[in-house]
Amino acid sequence: MAQNIYDDPSFFAGYSQLPRQVRGLLAAPEWPAIRALLPDVAGKRVVDLGCGFGWVSRWMREQGASDVLGIDLSQNMIARATAMTQDAAITYEIADLETLELPKSTFELAYSTLAFHYIRDFDRLARMLYRALVPEGHLVFTVEHPVYMAAAHPDWGQDEDGRKTWPVNRYFIEGERRTDWYVKGVLKYHRTIGTTLNALIGAGFTLRHVEEFSPTREQIKAMPELADDLERPMMLLVSAQR
Repeated sequence: MAQNIYDDPSFFAGYSQLPRQVRGLLAAPEWPAIRALLPDVAGKRVVDLGCGFGWVSRWMREQGASDVLGIDLSQNMIARATAMTQDAAITYEIADLETLELPKSTFELAYSTLAFHYIRDFDRLARMLYRALVPEGHLVFTVEHPVYMAAAHPDWGQDEDGRKTWPVNRYFIEGERRTDWYVKGVLKYHRTIGTTLNALIGAGFTLRHVEEFSPTREQIKAMPELADDLERPMMLLVSAQR
């Protein structure tokens, strides 16, 4: 079973105050880049994996998706998503992505935001999602970039010139990483870019687009703290098709 930090009261209290949880997709700098990867969802069936508060599930319906299934391990997340949603075509379920089995050939789009790096067995998940998609169905997801999460102690330092630097060590030593984020010992699973993409290829997917997200000048002007993401990538965006 995946670690469920989101039902920890201290974690959930802090997480709920993140701008993207308060203001939704408009507060997520990577959202325009993600949106460019998404297929037309009008009349399509969508599964939102790690749906959180349901921001993307509701957006999919606004774009005309016929129905959306939002899945999350956290009872807190599902409770908040349900409270924020008034749409009978959106269904939320509590389930663990480590063991989830979706019905075969059911969805035109499988989507996930920053959830797959919590999953130990990504190969199994990729194979299951391939089966759950209809022919030519799409998988679009984001994960923490391997450069961002590889180090034993991921945090800013300074080089001999006083420039901010991000450590990259143990990159090819894949597996568990534990970090402190609102609570101690948050468990993630580091995989190289090659491992992630080859898992998709091995499951049968065709890669459509891979992007290492970086903010635009306009975004940095509005949110100067995003300049850090020009020094090291924080997110990996992937689009694949069955």
